[in-house]
Formats: sequence, C-alpha cells, structure tokens
Amino acid sequence: MAVDRSSKRMAPGVTLPRYAVIMAGGQGTRFWPRSRGRVPKQLLRISGRHTLLQATVRRLVPLCSWRHILVVCSAEHADEVRRQLPRVPVEHVLVEPIGRNTAPCIALAAEWIAERVGDAVMIVAPADHVIRDEEMLRQTLRVAAELATAHDSLVTLGIEPSRAETGYGYIEVGQRIDRRHSGSFWVKRFHEKPSLRLAHRYVAGGQHLWNSGIFVWKASVVRAAMQRYLPDVSTALAGVWSAARGERQRLRRAYGALPSVSVDIAVMQPVTAARRSPMRVAVVRARFDWNDVGSWGAMPEIWGCDAEGNAAVGTIVPVETTGAVVYSPDRLVALVGVKDMIVVDSPDALLICARDRAQDVRQVSEILKRRGLVRYL
Repeated sequence: MAVDRSSKRMAPGVTLPRYAVIMAGGQGTRFWPRSRGRVPKQLLRISGRHTLLQATVRRLVPLCSWRHILVVCSAEHADEVRRQLPRVPVEHVLVEPIGRNTAPCIALAAEWIAERVGDAVMIVAPADHVIRDEEMLRQTLRVAAELATAHDSLVTLGIEPSRAETGYGYIEVGQRIDRRHSGSFWVKRFHEKPSLRLAHRYVAGGQHLWNSGIFVWKASVVRAAMQRYLPDVSTALAGVWSAARGERQRLRRAYGALPSVSVDIAVMQPVTAARRSPMRVAVVRARFDWNDVGSWGAMPEIWGCDAEGNAAVGTIVPVETTGAVVYSPDRLVALVGVKDMIVVDSPDALLICARDRAQDVRQVSEILKRRGLVRYL
C-alpha cells in the first residue's frame, strides 16, 4: 500500500525540496508541417541550439538540479525525451499512456512525489515556451515558491501584458498579499480568451495579467485540491506508483477512465470561485519576456524581422513583400508582392497560410486524419 508521506507535518525549520515538473505531452498541431506526431513542437529546435524542451529544463536546473526534474510525456515520445535529456534520471520521465490535458498530467507528477519524496514544492511549466530573461524568471519563481510554502496556496505566474491579446486567458488580480512577496496578489477571477474590445479594457485597467500556464505549489496542497475538486482523477491515480512492477498496467487502467481537462478549469477556477475553501489561489506579477510559441504567427518575436517586417529561418528573397513568416532552412524561398503570409517548408509538405489564420493550422491535421493521410501527421 502506498504511504502518503505528504500528510506528515514537516519539522520546524525543515525546507521542502523543489522539483520542476515539465509538461511535454502536447502535439503542437498549430506548428504543422514541422511539428508531427512523432516529433512534436517541444522536441524541435525552433530557435537557437536547443530544442524547446531542452531550453525549458536548462532554465530551471539552477532552481532544482537535474535530479529534481520530472518530465511528463507520451509513450511515443519517451525515448526521444530521454535522449534529449540524458542527465535527467530515466525513472523521472513519467509516461502517460494517453494524453488527458494538464490536470491529470500534474496529478500524476504529484502522486509520484508523494510516493517517492513525501512532499516538495512543485514548479510546473509547459515544455514549449520561450523565455530569454532566465534570471528574472528564476527570481519570480523563487518568490512564488516562498508564497506557496508560506500560505499553502496555489500560485500562478501572470505575465504583464504588452498588447491587447485575444489568444490568451487573463487573470484578474485582487488584494495584495504582503510586502515580503513582491508583486503578489490573491486572484480575484480567471477570464477566458476575451474579445478584442474587452482585451483593450483589460490592458488599460492594469488589473489583468496574461495567464502563463506556469504554476508553483506544494505537492500536498495540489493533491488536496485535486481530491476536493477533481476526485475522479485523484482516486484513479492513487497508488499508481506504489510498486515498480505492473506500473504500465496500472497507468493504462487509470487513464482509460480519466477526463481530459485543464488544471485551470478543473482546479484553479473552482478554488478561486469558492467562498469557503481551505486553500487560495495567488498570482505573482511577472515582468520577464514570455512567448508561448502558440503558432507560426508568434515567430517574428523570436526570430526578429527585417525592415519590412519579414521574419525567416533560411534564405528568402522578398520582393515588395511585407510581414512574411518563412521557415525554410534547406531551400531558398522567393516571395513577390505578398503581404502577411506564412510559408513553412518541410521535406514532404508545404504550408502556405495567411498570417491572421495561423491558429487555424491545427485544422490541417484534423482533415489529414479524416482523409487517412496519416503519413503526413
């Protein structure tokens, strides 16, 4: 039987260890045709020498060490994850038999910590973000970790908005928590992706932050939140790490009945809305640069642009062309008289897309699947 060591009280003065949990289970369908089922976005080198996954881990290692990194991914990608992260212990790559969104992913890692460690501060981050100001990120996470420990709260990082963005969720800040934890507030409300008019109002008001999807909390606290607000997941995953043998079978059985739901919707929003709850949700205002690399349309911020607003990886010849986004590392691309166009070249497929339709690239994968063209997925 699994022992819930996290329920034991910590001795006075004892500091909890920190673990980074990297969520690497996404498929990156908006980055087709470079992102495919076998090698999704987080395993690609979109910018720089490292893949998005490698860059994410390297940013967090100064806070946690390689032996305190957990990566949650699919069975299809587990070998590649281990190859890309040879310093992460093999047993720290937690394999989901089926992708079920972020809530089960986080619950799985929290159960692993409860079984193997007892309790720990969890820094939870997606594997596919780009953050260049790494030291400011770490400073913000240190504040969040202190806050999560001092108040037994669920903490998220809120990004200072630079524009009226309709593609992100927003966090409405409430009361300031204390002077010790700079820029920290209790969350008043979560807002889903707004209209452009509403996004302008959020940015002008100064009380709304972009929802980064980066979280910090104690494993024991998020487990308690799951038990209260997502009991089906909590019950299904209880004891899956209790013995080395039969682990895959237990996970398959558990995941077969799990809902596909995000931690924001399943846990963070209900905790915030509850009038009486043993825990609260806090947000730390983050001022580091941040890009969730949500689509090809986000790449100009990462790659940079020429005088006409064209961003490219590879060689391009733009003639009376503005606002183009081109990924073609192997073949020259000439563009004549086009505006706000995305062109992505790969060995067996070519994407041409209006820049304002970048989010709709995911529909290509859905159509390919329906037509049985699985070799392109």
